[in-house]
Amino acid sequence: MNQASSYDAVVVGSGPNGLAAAITLAQKGHSVLVLEAEDTIGGGTRSAELTLPGFVHDICSAIHPAAVASPFFASIPLADFGVEWVHAPAPLAHPFDDGTAAVLERGVEATAVKLTPDAREYSELMGPLVTEYDTLLGALFRPLFPPRQPLAMARFGLRALRSARSLAEAWFDGEHARGLFGGLAAHAILPLERPVTASFGLTLGLFGHAVGWPMARGGSQKIADGLASCLKSLGGEIATSHRVNSVSELPSARAVLFDVTPRQLLKLGGDRLPPGYRRKVERFRYGPGVFKVDWALDGPIPWQAHECARAGTVHLGGTLPEIAAGEKMVARGEHPERPFVLLAQQSLFDTTRAPQGKHTAWAYCHVPNGSSVDMLERIERQVERFAPGFRERVLARHVMSPAQLEQHNANLIGGDITGGSNDIWQLLMRPRLLAPYSIPVDRRFAVRGARCAWYLCSASTPPGGGVHGMCGYHAAKAALSFLREEGRGKREE
Repeated sequence: MNQASSYDAVVVGSGPNGLAAAITLAQKGHSVLVLEAEDTIGGGTRSAELTLPGFVHDICSAIHPAAVASPFFASIPLADFGVEWVHAPAPLAHPFDDGTAAVLERGVEATAVKLTPDAREYSELMGPLVTEYDTLLGALFRPLFPPRQPLAMARFGLRALRSARSLAEAWFDGEHARGLFGGLAAHAILPLERPVTASFGLTLGLFGHAVGWPMARGGSQKIADGLASCLKSLGGEIATSHRVNSVSELPSARAVLFDVTPRQLLKLGGDRLPPGYRRKVERFRYGPGVFKVDWALDGPIPWQAHECARAGTVHLGGTLPEIAAGEKMVARGEHPERPFVLLAQQSLFDTTRAPQGKHTAWAYCHVPNGSSVDMLERIERQVERFAPGFRERVLARHVMSPAQLEQHNANLIGGDITGGSNDIWQLLMRPRLLAPYSIPVDRRFAVRGARCAWYLCSASTPPGGGVHGMCGYHAAKAALSFLREEGRGKREE
């Protein structure tokens, strides 16, 4: 990077949203520079040999339903840049103590038929969503206000606004269907009695049926590398090991897009924010953190329920009441003895992840934000509960506490992997209801002499967390409007 250079746009942060923003701008012919503090790009989409040589582990994100659903990702030829999606035969399995498991299959009916006595109810709940998938997709990946596709979203919203527990108990009688839905909804990282937690269960179930829950062959790093290659093919630049401590350090640009959370925005340029917006940013709340474990294994996980071996993701939490109790404890600042564990077993379906005959596994549980409690033993007990003999296959372990996750990726404040709490108020105010991407600094403020507009493009903006790039895409569209207006003004001068 040439410090004297001037760019149409500078993007701070190379996570999927930062790269998506840069690509969207570069596609329109704008000069773009991405600045990344770490020595590798990717933010939450990185991979490394964390345990033993030859074992490739995903450091943060691992399974990518939102990526294959993403309209932005679908708009660029990721396959041409080395991204290959690998689908397990079943997206998800949810085992129970009696040795059985509920399985989210790609087909609604294939899933429902095994959910006795709730087969008809499951089909009636999920079937219409799959039918309306194309209509719902555009609304799910954008700000909630102003609403789009109002009729379809109204039908979705009647159920999505409910708490996951009330919806599951109202619709289903059986333990399997209730537990399966509870595990899906627990991705909200909120107590399942809270409003809108049902939306997470419905959306993730919908993605499972409509597009699957795949992984990237070779590791999640391949997604970041593919996005970077796409950007470079458009003339964009990336500078790694370039930590930005203040906006005054940025090169000259007409627009700056921040793939950071509100707390970091305050550190970078809080003195440039109007008081009202600054107060909104200061009030932004972060959600619980996660405690993560990676394993190098001598063989596949010995699941008691054989169906689990067909799934890329396995939810370990037992019944709906048990999952709900654990998530409620986390929200109170406590650490459940039986945490809800999200586990991925990529090497069963992607042989590039481990040496021949060996395997990897990836898992995390929810903990209070900034927790320093070691959850390894509790996580492994949950795995052993449904896969007796699991520990005998462990060759090596690698753990990451919330603090270590934040050290690896500064956006993971206190281990929060979703860019902020997902409660109903903050889903609307992320970080504000109207114009969520625009940062209302005085546009006369100059970075190195250039008139400049600022935008927030991280998961702290709509539609929120997940590897989909849509936060960056929407922020870049807002920046493009400014750049067009700026260009028009210069021509008129």
